[in-house]
Amino acid sequence: MNNKMSYGDDYKSLPLTTIGNGVTIQVCEDVYQYTNQFVNIIFVGHPNTADYVVIDAGVPGGANEIIEAANSLYGSKKPKAILLTHGHFDHVGSIIELIDHWKVDVYAHPLELPYLTGEERYPEPDPSVEGGLLAKISALFPNDPIQINEHVFPLPENGDVPFLKSFQWIHTPGHTPGHVSFFRHDDGCLVVGDAFTTVRQDQLYETIVQKQEVNGPPRYFTTDWNEAEQSIISLQKLEPLVAVTGHGVPVSGEELTSGLTALRANFNEVYKPDYGRYVE
Repeated sequence: MNNKMSYGDDYKSLPLTTIGNGVTIQVCEDVYQYTNQFVNIIFVGHPNTADYVVIDAGVPGGANEIIEAANSLYGSKKPKAILLTHGHFDHVGSIIELIDHWKVDVYAHPLELPYLTGEERYPEPDPSVEGGLLAKISALFPNDPIQINEHVFPLPENGDVPFLKSFQWIHTPGHTPGHVSFFRHDDGCLVVGDAFTTVRQDQLYETIVQKQEVNGPPRYFTTDWNEAEQSIISLQKLEPLVAVTGHGVPVSGEELTSGLTALRANFNEVYKPDYGRYVE
């Protein structure tokens, strides 16, 4: 298979784990969040009764744990596909091993494909951005592109989600050019990726203990703050009832509603950093 990944191991010596590591949480009747160190993988499908898909692919070296989490829900059944919210290292870190094991295709937004086929690399993470310790050490995070050319395909232009008829994908750029979120109108279930988070991801302590708060996208990897704000506005307009994000614990009900309202109203004053390489 013509797949390559050149992530180094430097980041593995960093304190990048949380109290939620290895924990699976049921978010909706058929939606589960599994935490791989400090990032969330989502399983969508009824255990033992239906096909399922996997959203995102965790950190490098996490494949065995992700497979075990899937097996605990679905037995030996393999997923129909892997869907990507975007291609940062903590969301595609184990994707090559998962493709090799499950023999499945991957779907992502067309604007994200160059970062998944080795054609382009993301802008460097920004350790100069306003924020906490994790922002300051972000230069150590892997940033090389992966190459899964033979297995990655663009999401359908009409917003349909492969193998998930009840969901639609929504383009939510800002954190990356081709970032997407997934939404189900029937029950208001929103899978956000990193368009917003439920933890202050640049702060080490808040990340470790998973202190819950509706917050903006991770500061050190977000390159277009104007688009990031517009994406949050688009997601709030959906009036989601429950949200599972790339970082943090699931949030629902009034906590989600009020959190998104505050995030939108105070985005530039509170959540957008005051300075940084990608801050206008």
